[in-house]
Amino acid sequence: MSTWEATGVGSHPGEDHLEAVRVVFGEVPGLPYLPELPARGVGADMIGRTAALLIDLPVEVQPSGWRLTDRPGRDHQRAVDHLRRDLDGLEEIGHDYAGPLKLQVCGPWTLAGAIELKHGDKVLADAGAVRDMTASLAQGVADHCAEVRRRLPGVTEIVLQLDEPGLPGALAGTVPTASGFGRLAAVEEWRVEESLRLFEDPVVHCCAPSVPFEVLRRAGVGGVSVDASLLRRRDEEALGELIEAGAMFLLGVVPGRDVRLPDVKVIAKPAVELWRRLGFPPDKLAGQVVLTPACGLAGASPAYAKAALRACKKAAQVLREDPASGMQEG
Repeated sequence: MSTWEATGVGSHPGEDHLEAVRVVFGEVPGLPYLPELPARGVGADMIGRTAALLIDLPVEVQPSGWRLTDRPGRDHQRAVDHLRRDLDGLEEIGHDYAGPLKLQVCGPWTLAGAIELKHGDKVLADAGAVRDMTASLAQGVADHCAEVRRRLPGVTEIVLQLDEPGLPGALAGTVPTASGFGRLAAVEEWRVEESLRLFEDPVVHCCAPSVPFEVLRRAGVGGVSVDASLLRRRDEEALGELIEAGAMFLLGVVPGRDVRLPDVKVIAKPAVELWRRLGFPPDKLAGQVVLTPACGLAGASPAYAKAALRACKKAAQVLREDPASGMQEG
C-alpha cells in the first residue's frame, strides 16, 4: 500500500476520456484511477454514473433530477454507454498495467439522498428502499470490479472509493425533502455502519465538513479521503483512532480549481503537521498517507488538472524521502 503515494479524487475536466486516462496513468502511476468526466452531460454525472451500476433499479431523469422508474430508458442507457466507453478507454491505455487501481462510485447515502422514489420523496426517506438500493449497489459494484479485473488482468488490487459528500447531512438530518420545504429524518449511525460493511474495505471520500470518523472506524472502512482545509482540531482524536486502526488516509492538499501551485514542501506541510499533532512516528507517514487534490478536478482546466496531480506526486515524494521535514516546526 505504501507505493500509492498520490492519486486523484476522480473527476476531470473536458470530454476526452482517453486523454484523461493518459494523464492519470502518467502523473499518478502509483495509484491510477478510472477518471470521470461529468462535462459530457446526463449519465456522466456522479449520480447517473453510479445509478448505471444498480441491479434491477433503473433510473430516469425528471426535472427534479434522477428518479427510479419501471424500466430502463434513454437516460439509463446513456449512463451505461458512458461507462462502457470509459472501460474501453481504460483497457486501451492500461492494458499492460500491473499494480493497484482505484474505482470511484457514489456511496449509498449520497445516492439515496439524490435519487427519488417512483412516486414520492427521496429514497433516503424510506429505510427499506435505502436497504434495497444499498444491496443493489453492492452487487453492481462487485460486478463492475470483476469486469475491470477481466479487462486489466495485471491489476493487483482494486481500491474502491465511495463518494459520500452527503453522509454528514444524512446523519445530521439536514438533507432536504424532494419538495425542499422540509428535512428528512436523521439516519441512525448503525444503519450507516451496516451499509458500509457490504463493500470490501472501501475508502470513503467526503469533501464536506464534519466527516463522521468514529462511524467510519466502527464500520471498518479501509480508508478515508478528506479535504485538509476542512479538518478541525476537534476531528483529530477520532481521525487518529481511525488511522491507528490501520485505515489509509487520503488527504486533499491542493485546490480542485486553478490556482498558482506553491512549492511542493508547502503542499506537503499540512500532512506533516497533522501527523506530528497526532503523535505518529515520522517514518510511518509516507506508508499510510496518500496525497490528493482537495476534491474532484471537473472545474479545473485540463492543464491545471495535470499539474495538480503532478504536484501531489512530488509532494508525496517529499514525505517519503524526508519524513521528518517540518516535524519540528510549529
